[in-house]
Amino acid sequence: MPEEKSDDLDNLFEKERVSVALTPQNANFKRSEGGLISLDLKNTGENDEPPNEFFERIVIFRCFPITNPDEFLSVREPDSKKMGRGKEIGMIRYMKDFPEEQQKLFSEELDRRYFSPEITKIYSVKEKFGYTYWETETDAGSMTFILNNPFSNVRLLEDGRIFINDIDGNSFQIKDPSKLDANSFKKIEIYV
Repeated sequence: MPEEKSDDLDNLFEKERVSVALTPQNANFKRSEGGLISLDLKNTGENDEPPNEFFERIVIFRCFPITNPDEFLSVREPDSKKMGRGKEIGMIRYMKDFPEEQQKLFSEELDRRYFSPEITKIYSVKEKFGYTYWETETDAGSMTFILNNPFSNVRLLEDGRIFINDIDGNSFQIKDPSKLDANSFKKIEIYV
């Protein structure tokens, strides 16, 4: 009986896809007819892999979205009701290794997924019942958001940027805090 369980596990893992390193030599990304990104992948043909695969649509995720936004990009099949969570096809180590046209496709996809408006002015920060209510101006217009703990949701990054996560999972950034006006800087400096 224990052997049958082992066979079931082997069969389960046998069907799992193995993530590969994606390079300009084995991966060609193009805009699909619907304006999404498709992928032509040249496999080695080892381990019963098909020699070439075509993915009508792929999605891209950053593995380190804050610290290394253009490195370690996970290329996946999209999630679907029928298939569940999309499986990882492969990993792009450096976006800059790909031709400029393909880098533009990656950037467009990542900008949509990781929309992070830049705060240019802070009008007010008010505390009430343990929450802080922020009224700001961003490069995407006026924004109001709420933080439940600004001391853990406002972070100063190594490169000098300030990164803010609100209670709804949205993120905002201040690329260069020294460019804020004095009143705006005074409102944020206590949290960094």
